Amino acid sequence: MESSNRVRKPHVVAEIGGNHRGSVETAKEMIMIAAQFCKADVVKFQKRTPRECLSEAEYNAPHPNSDNSYGHTYGQHREFLEFDLDTHKQLKEHCEQFSITYSTSVWDMTSAREMAGLNPKLIKVPSACNTYFEMMDVLCGDYGGDIHVSLGMTTHQEEEEIVEYFRRKGRAKDVVLYHCTSGYPVEAKDLNLLEIPRLAKAYGDIVKGIGYSGHHLGIAADVAAFTLGADWAERHFTLDRTWKGTDHAASLEPDGLRRVVRDLRAVALALQTKKQDILPVEAVQRKKLKWDRNRSK
Repeated sequence: MESSNRVRKPHVVAEIGGNHRGSVETAKEMIMIAAQFCKADVVKFQKRTPRECLSEAEYNAPHPNSDNSYGHTYGQHREFLEFDLDTHKQLKEHCEQFSITYSTSVWDMTSAREMAGLNPKLIKVPSACNTYFEMMDVLCGDYGGDIHVSLGMTTHQEEEEIVEYFRRKGRAKDVVLYHCTSGYPVEAKDLNLLEIPRLAKAYGDIVKGIGYSGHHLGIAADVAAFTLGADWAERHFTLDRTWKGTDHAASLEPDGLRRVVRDLRAVALALQTKKQDILPVEAVQRKKLKWDRNRSK
């Protein structure tokens, strides 16, 4: 724990991803709720070019869970949930209206180029793409903002290669590394939150920050992650966990996300040492309750 009284600021990312179900109006409503009701700092979407991300066979294969599919094939499902560049521009402007930061993850070269041109404050590299160095070359070369990187499904050797890559590119101080377990949802026994101080010890002096991307149920782990050193908390966000789609079950509804923001900000204030021996709040109680040997004489 830090010995100074500098209050760490938790940053909460509401990951909308594809939970808008292909509806721009739903996406805009989610932005408004995340900003005004939940008080989150950032909303995050996803940007894919399905024909680029998927092989022909993968594109034409059925969705592995037909109940969650928005198309006859997996490729059509992914196309249905995609917003084009102009729509992302609209969503970014909508975020600005509600004073919340817009961001997105990118999954391929085309998406990386398009989103770099949109110039959000941060772009996320998902766990699935964190060794796609050709794509990250685009971000390092064409984009000057922060690059957030999830480390789910990633070996320690791959972590080292990722950090070394950004160091060679001169971009390590723009990088936030996220501990993540890639499952939907993830049981508590698989959260492995002690990876957070390990990452902080190994890379905290090299990168800009450490975060936690949670796919768990409930909100207790988010507070634990913050106390262990994760200043960024990312949670999937939905308006209704019963909606069709694979991410909704591992997402927080508005009141859940509101509670995460509330609790993290309260804990951030609580994680301080005393500024003086007797705090003002204690002074009255000390006078009334503290035993004083001189008073008994």
